Amino acid sequence: MVLNIHPKNPEPRKIAELIAILQKGGVAIIPTDTIYAFVCDLNQFKGFEKICRIKGVKPEKANFSLLCADLSNISVYTKPFDRALYKLLNKALPGPYTFILEASNEVPSLFRSKKKTIGLRVPDHPIVMALIEQLGHPMVSTSLHDTDSFLEYPNDPYEIASQWENVVDVVVDGGMGTIVPSTIIDCTGDEPVVKREGAGDVNVL
Repeated sequence: MVLNIHPKNPEPRKIAELIAILQKGGVAIIPTDTIYAFVCDLNQFKGFEKICRIKGVKPEKANFSLLCADLSNISVYTKPFDRALYKLLNKALPGPYTFILEASNEVPSLFRSKKKTIGLRVPDHPIVMALIEQLGHPMVSTSLHDTDSFLEYPNDPYEIASQWENVVDVVVDGGMGTIVPSTIIDCTGDEPVVKREGAGDVNVL
């Protein structure tokens, strides 16, 4: 199934249709402010398992991220952070960054890595924000490919649909995406460390 949603002014009826699919344990491919990504409802382990099967990874080894609404939303799913980290997150988000932080007990155990960390994003994209707002909690997310090669990320929704439409429950056509993933910053140590340089400017540190 392909669902066309306006990238700047998402139609509420279509967002509601997509939410209904996710709440039943469905998996969608949606655009973000960087690349297209698989998503599922954080509270639907069925969806998480399905993404793991699609990507060929074991649930306990899956390093997926949570797409959150804002800093307040992020704080629910992480351990308390200091003022310096708050200022960094506030400066960078919403935007093309994934921050690795210590996971709180609000994150279901199988969504955490063995190090009990979690990747968190606040994408600057109207479709993502509309979905999180109506869902009422974060979505689990992972890119279409594991590779860090920018050329490996599909950005044409028609090409994505032709390959994945019969694999996932719905592919959202929200216009052309980019081929550059988010910048990953690990904030679990004494100082933030850039783990992957992507769309977000590393000078934010």
